[in-house]
Amino acid sequence: MEELKSIIRYHTREYGQVQVCLARALDSRGVTRNRLSVLTGVKYDVIDRYYKGSRVEMVDLDFLAKVCYVLDCQVGELLEYRRPEREGETP
Repeated sequence: MEELKSIIRYHTREYGQVQVCLARALDSRGVTRNRLSVLTGVKYDVIDRYYKGSRVEMVDLDFLAKVCYVLDCQVGELLEYRRPEREGETP
């Protein structure tokens, strides 16, 4: 089994990050943020924050479940893990 890594002393640039991909999921289906707000009952400003991927430090699992139900998709379509860039590597 591969050795597990500790993240206690690492910074985001060292371990990567999870990106919210709501914009891609909505745009590919032609669904607007306003329409998603109506269909899920979630306030527009919350959806807009996820859409822009800004100021999202923690995700709401209930929100993700609602979006998955409405868009008929899996969570993996809404969230994406991005590995950290290493020196000498191309993104």
